[in-house]
Amino acid sequence: MTQAFDAALRAFTPRLPLGVGFSGGADSTALLLACHARWPGQVVALHVNHGLQAAADGFEAHCRALCERLQIPLRTGHVDARPQPGQSPEDAARRARYASLGALALADGATPAIKDIAIAQHGDDQAETLLLALSRGAGAPGLAAMPAQWERAGIQWYRPLLGVAGQDVRRWLQDQGVPWIEDPTNTDERYTRNRIRRQLLPALDAVFPQFRDTFARSAAHAAQASLLLQEMAQGDLAASGDPPRIAALRALSPPRQANLLRHWLRQAHSVVPSAAQLAELQAQLADCATRGHRIRIRVGAGFVVREGEMLGWYNS
Repeated sequence: MTQAFDAALRAFTPRLPLGVGFSGGADSTALLLACHARWPGQVVALHVNHGLQAAADGFEAHCRALCERLQIPLRTGHVDARPQPGQSPEDAARRARYASLGALALADGATPAIKDIAIAQHGDDQAETLLLALSRGAGAPGLAAMPAQWERAGIQWYRPLLGVAGQDVRRWLQDQGVPWIEDPTNTDERYTRNRIRRQLLPALDAVFPQFRDTFARSAAHAAQASLLLQEMAQGDLAASGDPPRIAALRALSPPRQANLLRHWLRQAHSVVPSAAQLAELQAQLADCATRGHRIRIRVGAGFVVREGEMLGWYNS
């Protein structure tokens, strides 16, 4: 029953030494143990203490004790993962976690230097991410769900278990006889992801047993489409100027114009417009035939404005 897990680890070929994100939960414990068994002495556990629960220090103590018993080096980081106004708790925790993992890997004076990090999201997590994206009406980037590999700040990140069902990960870990901790928030159905995990995935398993594979293929198609859209937006932005000239934007078809605007706002200002904000901005551009026409539309924490013959941006 653990063939998929074993096959996924055999196919995983990172640079060594390897950092493994380690929360102490079942999935990250399985990944850490499997990587340690395959590359003994070449794996470092990276633990992030979010400080959001009373049990957070207990999680860290568990991770420290297990790593000491198995003689796996452990690096720990403490973060403030409280959300900013308008930010979801899940997004705040995710951003803080990845920033801390990267900092732990590249910590000054840390030995050994780590250039590759593996994290333990699996096939069920991928399906949940795709369903969340569908529920929010996401476009191609959102429907691409989670990539199996990407680069950020000089680090290669990997999700080697994306093709493995969550139950297979736990079965492998149970065979090892190694304890793990259960995060109580994973059963809190106030979070949409938990409702999907506990209610929708079992129903999908009963009706479409191969849904993880088919969802993964759909996400891969969306990822490919997203890359093509990004390449087109980069070319259009280079042609229209950065920030873009209004005349150049008005010359594009509405879908291509929307693609360029999303790309510019995300790349230059780290904001993603809602569908309504983007539609309003495009309507304003369509009416922007005279020098006197003003544009001022809120997007995220700032505003898109007209600055002469170009679009501009300022924080509120």
